[in-house]
Amino acid sequence: MTSAHRSPALPFPQSLPSGRRARLPVRAALRLGPVGDIWHKPALSAVVALAVPLLALLWAGRLDLVPYAAAGSMCALYGHGLPYAARARALAWVVLGMLSGTAVALATSALTDSVAVRVAVAALLAGLHKAACDATRIGPPGNVVLTFVAAGAAFVPQQLGDVPPHVGLGALGGLLAWTVGMAPGLLRPDGPERVAVARALESTARLLRTTPVTGDLPRDREAHEVHQARHAAAAAVNAAWQTLLRSGVPARRRDTLSRLLIRAESAGAGAAGEPGTVPPGTTRRATADELTGWAHDLRKGRPLPSLPEAALAADERAELAGVTAERGEAVERGEAVAATEQTEVAERTEGVIAAEGGGPGNAAAPGGAASERAASERAASARAVSTGGRRGGWGGVVRVGVEVGRRWRVVAMVFAGAAVAGWGSMALGVGRPYWAVVTAAAVFAANTTLSWSRAIQRVVGNLLGVGLFTLVAPVTRLGAVALVVAVLALQFATEAAITRNYWLGSVFVTPMAILMSEFAGTRPVAELVADRWLDTCVGAAAGLLACVLVPDRRAARRVRAGLVRLERILDGTPEPRERDRLRAALVEVRDAADVAAGEWWSGALPHERIAAAERAGHRRLATLYA
Repeated sequence: MTSAHRSPALPFPQSLPSGRRARLPVRAALRLGPVGDIWHKPALSAVVALAVPLLALLWAGRLDLVPYAAAGSMCALYGHGLPYAARARALAWVVLGMLSGTAVALATSALTDSVAVRVAVAALLAGLHKAACDATRIGPPGNVVLTFVAAGAAFVPQQLGDVPPHVGLGALGGLLAWTVGMAPGLLRPDGPERVAVARALESTARLLRTTPVTGDLPRDREAHEVHQARHAAAAAVNAAWQTLLRSGVPARRRDTLSRLLIRAESAGAGAAGEPGTVPPGTTRRATADELTGWAHDLRKGRPLPSLPEAALAADERAELAGVTAERGEAVERGEAVAATEQTEVAERTEGVIAAEGGGPGNAAAPGGAASERAASERAASARAVSTGGRRGGWGGVVRVGVEVGRRWRVVAMVFAGAAVAGWGSMALGVGRPYWAVVTAAAVFAANTTLSWSRAIQRVVGNLLGVGLFTLVAPVTRLGAVALVVAVLALQFATEAAITRNYWLGSVFVTPMAILMSEFAGTRPVAELVADRWLDTCVGAAAGLLACVLVPDRRAARRVRAGLVRLERILDGTPEPRERDRLRAALVEVRDAADVAAGEWWSGALPHERIAAAERAGHRRLATLYA
């Protein structure tokens, strides 16, 4: 129902300075960021995938069947950052996962009238959805939509014999969602690759334009900005390489994109020394302008910028040859190429935002959750896993199952928070306790600070959303056509708003979720508003409580493990093929440090060791391009 997409102009999340503990921000959580760069793609896909079954069921006079068809149609929100070959597999598995959860929930509704049991099943599904989305790195909207559909299905009155046809309707909606998601590839088969490379070019250009230390800003603030821009560029380049290495477009077009990316990587490595060593002057500005121009052409669908291999430096040509060989080996062994030595830090599919701790070195990133989703989409582009590898297969399913099993803590934490929320809501007499289950599941993020921010955003957004519902409800109850139009309009508005901040998207998601329940029958507006607001508060509180009581004690260990890998690479002999491993290790260490810094309970991290390793790593990258 909701999605989240990256705006390349957003600054990358910042880590806490040495010796500082994470704080729980409020203003930063509600700050708005720019509109995402591809928000219109999931927005249009979701509207089309929803409109077809809505209009068909409206014509047939069976709007009561909308929730079942919508279960599959909602899958159109996924996979928009993936190349089309990988997207086809990912969407198929999302549809299968959605239908599996829906079938279990519908069967539960048919087999028992116990609200407590239904809440428990919905909470267990929420935990499994969270772990599965983390394991596959499917990216936004992650587990929230899956849980929303399954939890709602558990409370729909059902006969056991009706479950197969209702799941069949969901399958038809899923097939439509798959078709809608793949359709743009007929017109622009290299669209995702173009966007990924454009983001890398834009991030590198921003690094080149970053104010050097000799400017007017205080040294610590300026050094932090350079570090932030440097990491953003490295992460974008890393994501773009993973996209290209899994691309199915013709080799000639892929090689042209690779040359652009190599040129960006070379320019970024040259600008990634110590703050103050970035060479000022027209050369740097001209390079930044050139990269920005190429990015603009890529986004507009213009012919690919011409950068023949002869125009590359010797080291850049060597990397191009290495990339070609690497992709050939990956295809030969039938596996998707993933980031080198990725660890569980990639489970931060919810992204990372800065913790507001005050001081120039810890200024909160503008946009709050928008920055969070920015990192999320970038990570999803680089790390999303099609469960069967490059050729698919049940081996991939087994691997994902093993990964889900390893995330038992996530399953337990989400189940506990969602179940307590649902049972608490039930005890308070709420008629639809599954809303509390969904809210609790939506609160869980990569660390306590992010979970706090998500809870604040959810509460504020839902409060404003129920107010919007009271305004539109009289109109939607004029007739079925008005109800259908309102749902589609709110879905479109959600995708535009949620890229700026999660709470703003929730303002439109909330009335849409309530209206979706209206297809099965109306209830008094005051009752719906009271139930939704109470469910939101109970769910947010239960989710936060579970995050605090069951924290991720492995966050600091992932930082140290990443540091060991990075230092091992740095201790080796420099060689051109080392670039990929070194770049991935640098991104991994910074991501892990940002996640660990957001845990309120976390002990002191080795900040000086991290900073020294990052400086040495970026110097080594620069020498490899010298």
